[in-house]
Amino acid sequence: MNKFIYKKRAGITALSASMTDFTYKKHAHQEYAIGVTLRGIQEYNLEGSLQLSYQNGVMLFNPEQAHDGMAHDRTGLDYVMLYFDPQLLMEVIEKKDTPRFLTPIVYDAQLEQRIVSLSKAILSEKDEALCSELFLSLTNSLIETKLSTDDRKEHVLIHKAKDMLHANLEHVLKLDEISSELHLSKFQFIRLFKAHTGISPYQYFLNCKIERAKRLIEKNKDVYSAVSAYGFVDLTHLNKHFKSVYGITAFEYMSHL
Repeated sequence: MNKFIYKKRAGITALSASMTDFTYKKHAHQEYAIGVTLRGIQEYNLEGSLQLSYQNGVMLFNPEQAHDGMAHDRTGLDYVMLYFDPQLLMEVIEKKDTPRFLTPIVYDAQLEQRIVSLSKAILSEKDEALCSELFLSLTNSLIETKLSTDDRKEHVLIHKAKDMLHANLEHVLKLDEISSELHLSKFQFIRLFKAHTGISPYQYFLNCKIERAKRLIEKNKDVYSAVSAYGFVDLTHLNKHFKSVYGITAFEYMSHL
């Protein structure tokens, strides 16, 4: 049985998930994603490496890190995740540069407990003030052991390509126009983009459309406005892609809010 429950408080989205035969399609979030494996083994590919998070494992994803996800075996998997915008973390830790997790999976009892406590508070719809306080405690644990300033410089063409993709999310992806603007062939561009991001331009573009649709649903409580705003053919089209990334349809996600 597969079950996914989302709630949002104080700018942080919490997910409680149980899954047996569901597989996340390869995708990347614009947000940080951190979570704890409560039961079973979480299996996923991250930047070309197979990762296994066992019970009590803390999973740490940086923004735009491409990954998939599934239960390692037939016994299934239970876990919780937290998603939050980079700007929120930078505000709390009072840093101007985007921090970065250096290790994808760690085993840290205090960090684990603080993730679980915050996820429970959000999922049970506690006051935003309490959730903010719990998030501050969580970031204190992250600062102590797991974060480093991200001093990596993104490839100038990839940065430009991402800007072009973000500026045209309501339209159909036009690879020829983007590659021409970058003075590359279409296939050179695809190869370069995938080498630097771990996913194809189309996957990245679709992921961004889905994430923007999710934010619009959170704001308007209306799935149909998200369909039209980001160029999906219809609600079925949005639901199909939304479920491959979030485990539930856009309409089901709206009902959780």
